[in-house]
Amino acid sequence: MQLGMVGLGRMGAGMTERLGRDGHDVKSYDPKVESRTARSLEELVSQLDAPRAVWLMIPAGKITEDAFQELLGLLSPGDTIVDGGNSNFRDSQRRHAEGQEKGIRFVDCGVSGGVWGLEVGFCLMAGGDDDAIAHVEPVFVSLAPENGYAHVGPSGAGHFTKMVHNGIEYGLMQAYAEGFEVMKQSEFGIDLHEVAGIWRYGSVVRSWLLELLHAAFEKEGGELEQIRGYVEDSGEGRWTIAEAIAEDVPVPVITAALFARFASRQEESFAAKVNAALRNQFGGHAVQAADQDPRA
Repeated sequence: MQLGMVGLGRMGAGMTERLGRDGHDVKSYDPKVESRTARSLEELVSQLDAPRAVWLMIPAGKITEDAFQELLGLLSPGDTIVDGGNSNFRDSQRRHAEGQEKGIRFVDCGVSGGVWGLEVGFCLMAGGDDDAIAHVEPVFVSLAPENGYAHVGPSGAGHFTKMVHNGIEYGLMQAYAEGFEVMKQSEFGIDLHEVAGIWRYGSVVRSWLLELLHAAFEKEGGELEQIRGYVEDSGEGRWTIAEAIAEDVPVPVITAALFARFASRQEESFAAKVNAALRNQFGGHAVQAADQDPRA
């Protein structure tokens, strides 16, 4: 089928290429990339035959909102907008309602697969009305590996499911990170690259994330010397925790994993200074000067 792809970054470029390989006619727009067919959203829309389908694969927030609002003014009743970014599901529900007012269909689609999706496929979690899903389903089938796509529910369900998916990812990554640090600090001189390698086969903790960690050790070395321990978050973990609180669901692992990311961004924790000062005050425990080597 024919599709307009907005955004040719790490994910969008791979998706565009995968669709092209499967025979789809993909027009594209990205103001930051040379290899595109259109120089504006207006030109992109003009290159598509009705009923049109436009896929947004751009950062969540203002960039997505601006593109969505502009498309509402360019598209016609019966056309479909797919948001494949990591938008908040509440925004997706609102956009679905705004689209309905103009007769424009809206699908929120959580996408997982990263830069590897081009070759192995993208896992897709789609939310929206049945007719909207049916319009773009040929694209979903081409993008996803076998059994890697589902229409998970009504408007908002796709991005809600992807939000929880990413919250779970936080916990899994943190567990690997902590376990490998315990091994690194042990007395045994364990080869972390080797352990990550053997755990990929037969172990109950084997996973794609573990395969990626093994690849990282292979590329960067077992000490990861060239990588700073600063871990960002893109919002989905926070949203998952907020929804869990609203639903009275305990999520201690995901919450701890998010807070560990916060801690990674501190050059020095003021909370740790407070702890040290309190131990000194009530128990006379020694404190270290700010410029003292903690190993001394």
